[in-house]
Amino acid sequence: MIAIPFSATILALSLAMAQAQPEDRYVTVGGLRIHYVEWGSPDGQPMILLHGIGRIARTFDPLAARLAGDYRVLAVDMRGHGDSAWHPDGDYLVEDYVTDIEGLAAELGLADIVLWGNSTGGRVAQVFAARNPELTAAVISEDVGPERPSTIAGSLAGRIRREEAGWATEDELLGELIASSPRTSEPVLRAYVEFGSKRRDDGRVVWKRDPAINDGFVPTDLWRFVSEIRSPIIYILGGRSTIVPAETQTELRRVLPQVEIVTMPGLGHYPSEENPEEFLEIVRAFLD
Repeated sequence: MIAIPFSATILALSLAMAQAQPEDRYVTVGGLRIHYVEWGSPDGQPMILLHGIGRIARTFDPLAARLAGDYRVLAVDMRGHGDSAWHPDGDYLVEDYVTDIEGLAAELGLADIVLWGNSTGGRVAQVFAARNPELTAAVISEDVGPERPSTIAGSLAGRIRREEAGWATEDELLGELIASSPRTSEPVLRAYVEFGSKRRDDGRVVWKRDPAINDGFVPTDLWRFVSEIRSPIIYILGGRSTIVPAETQTELRRVLPQVEIVTMPGLGHYPSEENPEEFLEIVRAFLD
């Protein structure tokens, strides 16, 4: 096994996870079986967590455990990822993911929803809020704005092709993740490997991910939706990331008078994983 440096943050996250255990649940939306992980009391205000292409529902575990005392937390495996079904026609545009979350909210009777999404999940959260203002209490968009330029859209195909070769063991995969994401907490990466990978028939370890998601990872402009958001919304950005440039931030402030934008210096595309304590402080201050 791989040795992981001990830290107070890892201890705090591990203790929170030990004290709050989630339930695996499923809902069928438009013929697709969608998996989600539920934390906290069913009577709490719902908070839906939406991951990016490079993550799954269980990568939210450390923070979901910390939020479960205050919210009914539902971390969703978006279609084509983790334990959710793959779409037979390869429909993986942002609007397709949103349709699933709308169906989940309707099936469970959710309202007054806090939406938190990172990467592609943040785009889904923004569009959901625009299309469903009566259901949305607040939006947390983690290091993603209304735009996906062609430079970003073209990056996924090569990665999917490389990863189709798989890995010999889970430890080999975990080691690669640790090397490529040195600022991300170990519980997140370990959960990603444990719950997000599977053993292929040939014995290789591969991701639980539909390769066709690349067909929906296209240049995207969501301004027509974002301009309709009426709920409080915060964009929490990584200082090392270039996903939401300064000119986009300026336009967000013009279009959304209620917007908050916070940059966490020195962090990358998943600031909630790299500095979870400070990220939670920002989120709690915003929600309060």
